[in-house]
Amino acid sequence: MKISTILGSTLLLAAAIPAFAQDEAPKFKIQPTGRVLADGALFAPTDDGKFADGVNIADVRMGVKAYYGNWMAKIDVGYGFGQISMKDVYIQYKFNDKNLIRGGYFVHQFGLQAATSSSMKPTFEAPITDTYMNATGRNLGIMYQYNGDKFLANVSGIAGTQITTAANTMGRVSAGGITRLLYRPIHTPGTIAQVGMSGWYQSAMHKREGDVTSPGYFTYSANYPTRVDKVSLLSTTVNDANGVVKLSPEWLVSKGRFAFEGQYYYMNINRKHDLSSFTAQGIYGELRALVFGDKKYGYASGDGGLATPAPKTLECVVGYNYTDATDSKAGTYGGITNDYSVTFNYYINKYMLARLRYSYTDLRQSGSLNDAGEVDLNPKSHVNIIEARIQFMF
Repeated sequence: MKISTILGSTLLLAAAIPAFAQDEAPKFKIQPTGRVLADGALFAPTDDGKFADGVNIADVRMGVKAYYGNWMAKIDVGYGFGQISMKDVYIQYKFNDKNLIRGGYFVHQFGLQAATSSSMKPTFEAPITDTYMNATGRNLGIMYQYNGDKFLANVSGIAGTQITTAANTMGRVSAGGITRLLYRPIHTPGTIAQVGMSGWYQSAMHKREGDVTSPGYFTYSANYPTRVDKVSLLSTTVNDANGVVKLSPEWLVSKGRFAFEGQYYYMNINRKHDLSSFTAQGIYGELRALVFGDKKYGYASGDGGLATPAPKTLECVVGYNYTDATDSKAGTYGGITNDYSVTFNYYINKYMLARLRYSYTDLRQSGSLNDAGEVDLNPKSHVNIIEARIQFMF
């Protein structure tokens, strides 16, 4: 073979290698994200001074997602009621279609409510029990996910709860583990059946008071299910705490236009000095129906829940939620509440959603112990809420 031929072939190969490498190299991609939620609400009764009819911009968010090969990063900043707050801030690596790992500040998978963001809850707002037990609040930590055909497994390690709190201000960092395990033998569009169990253990929270670290404690609370007014519904502070255990079985079944989903929650806070532990529990169920548009529910495999219905679809959701945050043995009277709701969701297009909701929420057995060790209970109360929302997301 002639030297000129060899040299020519070598030059062609050398020229082709950079071009091939450039085509195969991962591409960097930036995707902006955002949302605007505009709410209006009417309340009855309002003569107790707790509620006032009104409108507001319930949530404004701006963020960005960055992609590079198997890597993905997200930063999301929220603004509401004059305050700026950090939402999701994490980095994720996807090994393949079934395995990924994520680290940062985000909602770790615990129960079915973790399958939807705060603005995409089918009942307008998250169930009161989920909010009260902080089941889908954001935590600093790392999560591994296995997304198989019939099984979904999420395992997380968390440390602390707030991205804005320095470790030295706590004195001792709260740490723990979370898991969500699903079995889904059927998850084809129109026919879905799954059951799951979530578990959570976390050591107590602490505060630094001068040179002294406070005893362990936990605080759990939930407002009435509206963002137009901020009115406390349930509130519990447990002192002398060692750690908390949360358990939540879940279920989801769907056939054609109909779906039924829900969770049961159990929480136990173990305490020091032979004090009685605090126990709370709750349950919710949601019957969902596609009135027109989509004729069957789809499935979101990575989230372990129903997919968002297609544009031009109207959905009706009937929901019930019971929460018991009162434990007389522990001397804690956070309250017992029932919440009944009917929600209509109209999916205008892939970016816009209109909602209309009616709910009835009652409260009893809330109060506190006085200096004499006697229980001072608040009067029973209730409120009817009609609220509407138009939201834009991208």
